[in-house]
Amino acid sequence: MTEQSAVNAHHHAEEHFVTRTGWLRAAVLGANDGLLSTASLMVGVAAAAADAQHVILTGVAGIAAGAMSMAAGEYVSVSSQADAERADLARERHALHHFPEQEKAELAGIYRERGLHPDLAEQVADALHENDALAAHARDELGLTDTNSANPVQAAVASAASFVAGGLPPLLAAVVAGGQQVLAVIAAVTLVMLALLGAAGARLGGAPLAKATLRVLLFGTLAMLVTAAVGRAFHTVV
Repeated sequence: MTEQSAVNAHHHAEEHFVTRTGWLRAAVLGANDGLLSTASLMVGVAAAAADAQHVILTGVAGIAAGAMSMAAGEYVSVSSQADAERADLARERHALHHFPEQEKAELAGIYRERGLHPDLAEQVADALHENDALAAHARDELGLTDTNSANPVQAAVASAASFVAGGLPPLLAAVVAGGQQVLAVIAAVTLVMLALLGAAGARLGGAPLAKATLRVLLFGTLAMLVTAAVGRAFHTVV
């Protein structure tokens, strides 16, 4: 294999993480929230000396409520982003219709700022305006592409599904453990799953593995300690 062939092969084999940003964010956040929210609720109830049945019921209710909350919140948030994107595109379409030469000059200016020679920048702007001016302005002026455009339904479904998936491990741990060990088992399972989720998110997103894993473990442990303390204090007062 020649050097140029090797370069070309490397280029085609490149793995880009930016294309995963939208769904990865929703999925990782949903799973972490599902795992930690459900586990923290169950740990708090278990620390209040509730029996295993009430702990399990708390987990089921927490998963159902959390999944719907995540889906609704994500849908509203991403819908607002999509509305803003559509409004920007409408303004850009209007400008292209009424002021095409000014918009072409604006596009050429963007390319000059990125390092193109002025003559080449003009040629590129001319060519793109002849092909699909709106797409060129959406991409290079507004930063909008098919990769990062807002998709409310996809984000809502991903958030809800991942929340449920994240909430199942502590719930199943409580079902299997039962008795006096339920609090310790839920905490142990949750920490293991948090470490796995942190590592998986780092792997998929191209982030440092150790840093991402330690971060989720730290905040996960803190969350469970706080809810356990609240549950214990409530039991003591009652």
